[in-house]
Amino acid sequence: MRLEELTAYEIIEKRPVNDLNSLGYLLKHKKTGARIALLSNDDENKVFYIGFRTPPTDSTGIAHILEHSVLCGSKNFPIKDPFVELAKGSLNTFLNAMTYPDKTVYPVASCNDKDFQNLVHVYLDAVFYPNIYKENKIFKQEGWHYEMEEPTDELSLNGVVYNEMKGAFSSPDGVFDREVFNSLFPDTTYGFESGGDPEVIPELTYDDFLAFHSRYYHPSNSYIYLYGNLDMAEKLKWIDEQYLSAFDKIEIDSKVGVQMPFESPRETKKEYSITEGESEKDNTYLSYNTVISTSLDKELYLAFQVLDYALCSAPGAPLKQALIDKGIGKDVYSVYENGIFQPYFSIIAKGANEEQKEEFLKTIQQILEIQSKKIDKKSLRAGLNFYEFKYREADFGSYPKGLMYGLQALDSWLYDDSVPFMHIEANEVFGLLKDKINTDYFESLIKKYLIDNNHKSIVIIVPSKSLTNRNDQKLADKLAKYKKSLSKTDIQEIIEETIALKEYQEEEDTKENIEKIPLLKREDMKKLADPFINELRMSSDTKILFHNIFTNGIAYIKLIFSLEKIPSELIPYIGILKDVLGFVDTKSYSYGELFNEINIETGGISTGMNSYQNAKNLQDYKVTFELKTRVLYDKMDRAFDLMKEIMLSSKLSDTKRLYEIINELKSHLHGSMSSAGHSLAAMRAMSYFSKGALISEVTGGIAFYRLLEDLEENFEEKKDELVAKLQQLAISIFRPENLFVDYTGTEDVFDKVPLLVKQTKKDLFCEPVKSEKWELIPQKKNEGFTTSAKIQYVSRAGNFIQQGLPYTGALKVLKVIMGYEYLWQNVRVKGGAYGCMSNFGRSGDSYLVSYRDPNLTKTIEVYEQAAEFIKNFNADERTITKFIIGAVSDMDVPLNPSAKGSRSLGAYLSELEYEVLQKERDQVLSVTTEIINGLSSYLDAIMNENCICVVGNEEKIQENKELFNNVENLFH
Repeated sequence: MRLEELTAYEIIEKRPVNDLNSLGYLLKHKKTGARIALLSNDDENKVFYIGFRTPPTDSTGIAHILEHSVLCGSKNFPIKDPFVELAKGSLNTFLNAMTYPDKTVYPVASCNDKDFQNLVHVYLDAVFYPNIYKENKIFKQEGWHYEMEEPTDELSLNGVVYNEMKGAFSSPDGVFDREVFNSLFPDTTYGFESGGDPEVIPELTYDDFLAFHSRYYHPSNSYIYLYGNLDMAEKLKWIDEQYLSAFDKIEIDSKVGVQMPFESPRETKKEYSITEGESEKDNTYLSYNTVISTSLDKELYLAFQVLDYALCSAPGAPLKQALIDKGIGKDVYSVYENGIFQPYFSIIAKGANEEQKEEFLKTIQQILEIQSKKIDKKSLRAGLNFYEFKYREADFGSYPKGLMYGLQALDSWLYDDSVPFMHIEANEVFGLLKDKINTDYFESLIKKYLIDNNHKSIVIIVPSKSLTNRNDQKLADKLAKYKKSLSKTDIQEIIEETIALKEYQEEEDTKENIEKIPLLKREDMKKLADPFINELRMSSDTKILFHNIFTNGIAYIKLIFSLEKIPSELIPYIGILKDVLGFVDTKSYSYGELFNEINIETGGISTGMNSYQNAKNLQDYKVTFELKTRVLYDKMDRAFDLMKEIMLSSKLSDTKRLYEIINELKSHLHGSMSSAGHSLAAMRAMSYFSKGALISEVTGGIAFYRLLEDLEENFEEKKDELVAKLQQLAISIFRPENLFVDYTGTEDVFDKVPLLVKQTKKDLFCEPVKSEKWELIPQKKNEGFTTSAKIQYVSRAGNFIQQGLPYTGALKVLKVIMGYEYLWQNVRVKGGAYGCMSNFGRSGDSYLVSYRDPNLTKTIEVYEQAAEFIKNFNADERTITKFIIGAVSDMDVPLNPSAKGSRSLGAYLSELEYEVLQKERDQVLSVTTEIINGLSSYLDAIMNENCICVVGNEEKIQENKELFNNVENLFH
């Protein structure tokens, strides 16, 4: 059947979308008015989503809570958590749901046709026929509820979204971003917090929650997207017959309103929490924010990304440099947010002081005036090339590119039904903008939108040591007052509801209902592991690992240097060196010119540090320093020249610039530590016994952050030592005997690589250096790191191989059981944490960790009881197959050319043989319940190490300080 034969749909537009090698369709469902966009092509990674415009009218988080709740059971799939069932037993390449300020989207992706159909079926049933109308406990679990088990207990609040947003509102960067956004759009839906303000979430009623679903989750308000190599006509016919045809068209007012421009700029000030141990000095956010037309201006949408790069984002850009030179902020950056109806541009000085506000604004005004008369054309070309390279490469990491195209389509489609492909067809716009670089086009944008535009806000976020205590006391008083107002009957009702919710959470779904979730079979699984693509070649005596992969004209090159003989005292400074190289002046370029040159000539050059544990000898590590580039084949020689420039002629003695980088690096790490406490806690806990984790910790974790704190505070007395160590590192690393080269590309241009390697190698450092075999010795510390956050990240870690247990592929299945069965039920569903994870590494390094968790000791108890659960785990063939499928899904994530090369490189440097990989896959596919039961000893081994690290609420950690050998503030 052809799409043209479908009588239920009207084809509004059909045409090639050449930029994406696709055939595009825009359709409308005749009966309901549902909007449909299709991109048909040969991509096996198929994508579907259904989205709805969901503009909130308050900050109760109603859209966010609903996003969670509709995935908790539906008419055809009445179990409590179909989403988790899919995550356990699907070959999905993406499975999630997202709440945005004005929309909610439910995307799925899979390379398997049958699996893809299953995912689409469950998601459509979830959004149109959720069980929320039958069971109010879903709202309580996912949203919020009062909790009390005895009349004498204090009344408390719990709920998954409530705890998630407590964590989000504890992040300084999150507080700042939210306030900027809300300040610019006070009279529209963007003036509210779509995720939910923890203070306001408990105002949401169950009736209002249901009404929101009834109003917005209707085909007439929907956006349906399909992408990839699939039978579009068959899929649309099924969607109509199974779902859309059951509804009639209704009028739904969900249009996102326009914020009228301000008559004059507005200013707002807000506090964020810090601990007693943190300084209020140099800890304020200052920002200058302006609204930039609408996202339906196709040219402006891209032009301002380029302008953002040229004005502030690029190192050495004029706005950034002027503010840094005046000491206004330790970290200066800009944001162009164009994923909403009215985009905005922000200039931010983080790590500033409130009294610098006037100088901050004056400096911005002066620089903008200068730039509006003549902006650097080379920086515009660099910015344009940077974004065009990214667009053409379409490398979104682990995210399916079809998904990213679909989400970007909503940047226009949500606000104009007729233009879903506006922003994903960008080649023409890139061409137009190139022509405009040599005109006054970009200068006119600066004048119109950044200088003469009154629709702007000045937002100041200041630190407060008392805010957390004040907010905690305010909530405690409010709950105590409310409890006091309750009758004995009311209190008993809360107790009964608390118990009833826990019983509901513990109640098992019936076998009959579970089996309604469609499931693949073991025979549907791919039996063979993907091969490594490695061919070792030589340039003189230098090894080149060649991955012969089609890359659409892009070469992926890594210069890899062994760190085996670097003096021990220099190891922590490698974390600094990798962020200095490419961001300081060199012999031929200022660092701003260098950054522009890199982005004009290549798709980027980056530096990093990696460790590869030997699969045959787990005590042996290869630790490397790597320069990576992606570049068009005909510019490979320029990429090598620029990498040589960075390695060999960087001015590491420029202490003014080093101080700026230390400040910026510390600021970035501060932000990531605040928002990703689970990764921080897990890595720190593993560093107590693992050399690999300890290497990561001292070059990028808490230990590294301590080094940055010390250098920032004592820079004048330590700067000479810092310069000496960085210079010694460069000379010790960039040597011919340390070099190994990795190349991903095609055979027809490989011959260039050995010649370029030979030319590079002859220029590397050769003078004698101190050389020693270094080793870091792990020490068990068991630490609690306190923050102003209202939640915790709780980790336990251990190594089963060190206790005599071998690695087995069955552990991949155990990870799925832990993540989506045991931990999910006990830490997330019952405990109220937003997330829970575990990992069991081939090295034996393993961890369990929670994310935005209201609990601490309760979660540790859950971890300690895990072995008993696995020992008694009982599952029929269907259930165990489901977990096997989930494990295979994790193993078979589709890889882009760059990632395929990196996977093969990792195997080579780790000496991981294909036969070992295949054996592990065979072990996964042959898992039985009895094999899983036997893995209880692995969990016992991990718990026996008793390695604990918790990052989170100061009061909660102090209450349980007996668990730790040391308690200290995360940020000094």
